[in-house]
Amino acid sequence: MSFVFETIPAQRNVIELDNPREVSWWVKRFGCNEQQLREAVAEVGPSAAKVEQLLDGADVIVSV
Repeated sequence: MSFVFETIPAQRNVIELDNPREVSWWVKRFGCNEQQLREAVAEVGPSAAKVEQLLDGADVIVSV
């Protein structure tokens, strides 16, 4: 049996767009493409919670 290890972000509450592996992880996590992720971060900042709220279409942003 083989195991697949996935690299996860060092900080799971902040989106680091400079790291291609983290960008890939966040794209899978949010079910969006890289352009959508970058636009969301540009609009609301690197907070993973805020980006998730924006991409999910929720009206209320919960601060963490």
